Amino acid sequence: MTAEATRTRFPYGLTIVCLLALVLLCGLGTWQVQRMQWKNGLIDQAEAAAALPPASIASVMALDDPAFRKVAIDCPGLATAPYVELQTIHDGEPGVRMISACRPADFPTAFLIDRGFVSETIFARPPVAASTASFPVVAELRETPPPGPMALPVDKGRFFARDMAGMARALGVADPDPNTLFALTSSNPEWQALQPSAPPAAFSNNHLGYALTWFGLALALVGFYIVLLRKTLKQPRSASGTTGKEESS
Repeated sequence: MTAEATRTRFPYGLTIVCLLALVLLCGLGTWQVQRMQWKNGLIDQAEAAAALPPASIASVMALDDPAFRKVAIDCPGLATAPYVELQTIHDGEPGVRMISACRPADFPTAFLIDRGFVSETIFARPPVAASTASFPVVAELRETPPPGPMALPVDKGRFFARDMAGMARALGVADPDPNTLFALTSSNPEWQALQPSAPPAAFSNNHLGYALTWFGLALALVGFYIVLLRKTLKQPRSASGTTGKEESS
């Protein structure tokens, strides 16, 4: 068999496909690294904002990004204000969060305020009565995204997603601010069952794991290509395109 007859054919098609896949996988890995850096910056920003002392609602709302800032606000009649309940889990315990309206006298817009968590085992609730008595409270301001498409509907007045529009309608509040106030001081200090708190910030930061997955797939692709290339180049081909093994048979 002549040298011309035993030439091997370089797999150009396979190389192009693998190269395109490698570029895609590396691009996805790089994008996840960039997302991780952005998310870390967002978490640092939120922690820094939450560490600042309470300020007036007017000064906080004047900021370009008021999220996670603490505010000192007067919510008249909050201790006996009407409320809706939001089903939730707090520190592994099922229960509800009580949501009321806050209409501060020194700010033109009403807010929805999360008064805190009540365990599912507690059936008592604070009284509801009309009042305009001043009630100062310290709260943390949070952006409130709309509920997802899989959110359960309201059942017997209990919400299963933080549906701002639905809660506002139930509380008779027109055009509330899109941010939620999370009370850090109790609206009912005499009622120990109420636990005022701001829930942990919903920052899922799994981008490092995603990046390692994409880069790992890229590395596996390179290994697969090298093995397949070596196997292909070891098989001699005749001028007709058949391998030497096929000709001998």
